[in-house]
Amino acid sequence: MDKRVRPAPDRTSRRRQRMVGAAVAAGLALGALTVPAAGAVERLAPSGAKPAGPTLDTGSPVRVNQVGYLTHGPKKGTVVTTATKPLTWTLRTAHGIKEASGTTTPAGIDPSSGQNVQTFDFSKVTQKGKGYTVIVDGKESEPFTIGDDIYSSLRRDSLAYFYQNRSGIKIDADIVGGKYARPAGHDKAAAHGGDTDVPCRPGVCDYRRNVSGGWYDAGDQGKYVVNGGISVAQLMSAFERTRTTKGADAKPLGDGRLRVPEHGNGVPDILDEARWEMDFLMRMQVPQGKPLAGMAFHKVHDDQWTGFPTRPDQDKQQRSLHAPSTAATLNLAATAAQSARLFKPYDPKFAARSLHVAETAWAAAKAHPDVIASDQDSTGGGAYGDSDVSDEFYWAAAELFITTGDNTYRQAVLQSPLHGDVDALFPRGGALSWSQVAGLGALDLATVPNKLTDKQRDAVRRTVIRAADRYAADSAKSAYGVPYAPKGGAYEWGSNSQVLNNMVVLATAHDLTGKTRYRDAVLRGMDYLLGANPLNQSYVTGYGERNSHHQHHRFWAHQIDPKLPNPAPGSLAGGPNSGLQDPVAQKKLKGCAPAMCYTDDIMSFSTNEITINWNAPLAWISSYADDLGHTAAGGAGATRS
Repeated sequence: MDKRVRPAPDRTSRRRQRMVGAAVAAGLALGALTVPAAGAVERLAPSGAKPAGPTLDTGSPVRVNQVGYLTHGPKKGTVVTTATKPLTWTLRTAHGIKEASGTTTPAGIDPSSGQNVQTFDFSKVTQKGKGYTVIVDGKESEPFTIGDDIYSSLRRDSLAYFYQNRSGIKIDADIVGGKYARPAGHDKAAAHGGDTDVPCRPGVCDYRRNVSGGWYDAGDQGKYVVNGGISVAQLMSAFERTRTTKGADAKPLGDGRLRVPEHGNGVPDILDEARWEMDFLMRMQVPQGKPLAGMAFHKVHDDQWTGFPTRPDQDKQQRSLHAPSTAATLNLAATAAQSARLFKPYDPKFAARSLHVAETAWAAAKAHPDVIASDQDSTGGGAYGDSDVSDEFYWAAAELFITTGDNTYRQAVLQSPLHGDVDALFPRGGALSWSQVAGLGALDLATVPNKLTDKQRDAVRRTVIRAADRYAADSAKSAYGVPYAPKGGAYEWGSNSQVLNNMVVLATAHDLTGKTRYRDAVLRGMDYLLGANPLNQSYVTGYGERNSHHQHHRFWAHQIDPKLPNPAPGSLAGGPNSGLQDPVAQKKLKGCAPAMCYTDDIMSFSTNEITINWNAPLAWISSYADDLGHTAAGGAGATRS
């Protein structure tokens, strides 16, 4: 079946189900890891009868963004109630003073949760302050802030996630604090030489490679080119947006501003972080003179699943390179092409190297267009199988064309069957994912100066806006404002990342048009992620009174070992997943409504993992939202190009 229309759980569940065996192999009693479950909120089925699903502790029935609201942005929330007639809501300051009041709007049964809900809107309030709460029917929300800089720290923390998950470098206590500091993982001093001297899997190659550096992918310590590709691309795009969009501020991403060790080198910190991954991706290229030269190895990871908990420097297993693939090769071509244009002002030699790698990878992929990564290669790491690489070809061609202007790449873009097809470029359920990358190319063609004709570029922009219109409509229709309406209503693995990637499309449409309906849908999406959702749960560690902090991770494993830390602030949980592909979720969440299929448990890897490709769109959107807060009235963007 065509990957572009196949339901996303089919793509992701094969990658993840191997983690059940990994957890068992680690000797963990999965059922013993629990969180409180108290019937604080009654969910109502569409018939009005109690559903058969679990009763979960959701705290107050009044749901708000627990971080806060921009001074001049939309301010909405939801209350879960059995009432069918409007209720009175009151906004109070931290001192209990009434700031505003009004009546709620009945919304009926929310299909994502089975809850009977009403909504409230206090957007007219622009008085800055901390400790606000909303009271409805005698029930009080979690506290929140109204202000201009509520997303400044989230921008920094979501980007610091990447430094903390670097491979091959000491994580410095002076940068991240003592409890998160650790020795370098998989460096030359590690068992088997770590990633500095890695053999191939049997039958793949007869030589060894230095593939050090890069970011650990997720809760495991593997490194995957296709997941690293979309992640580093979105970090670079967050910076590139500051060069193309009015109101986008490069200073918070600049040299000396983020938690990285490369301060003082004259390069924006966000590009320093991106380069750590780009150096690794380029090391994954098959050297000249070898079979499949110019292609990229698909991944590198332990030969068997790493047990819990394991700090990266304590991993004793042999690691191996897995067979090259066309998908990985095109990820390398796309990201290296983007790297070439962004690094040119700061490091021309690295930029030239990046372009050479990109063009070599493109040529190799064209020569070997059907070297497919297997869905079955999942011993010790995720498979990341991908049988349709038309989207990778489109993305790589777009990035190479933007960087070089070469007609070869122009024709590859214009002749692609994906070009102009909104359903192919931006699927309704989720715009972007590691296996669905064509939209990355379209977004850059729409916003980054290039040699398309005005007519051709306008057509790309219309495609982006058509996609954004659909996500905005989904947000407006949802009682919780979430710009996410998966086919059949089932939430997929990593649903929070799909929400965020839809928000990236919406934010780009706002940058292109200045229309506030797109901006408002983005900010409603942030509300959802930060607590204004059916579970009253902020999915970002350290943000909100009820925040996720037991995500699935080998080192950030405080729930298993109290001597280890919880995930660092700014870490995004995967979120509700109707598939329930792990034993903990199956035990706790049987019968859950789609948006309720989540538990903050370290071994619920299908609902509670953290990954680089989920934090990357969080960083992109946090940067966008922080820019909004620092421009007048929410800053309607307008492209300069």
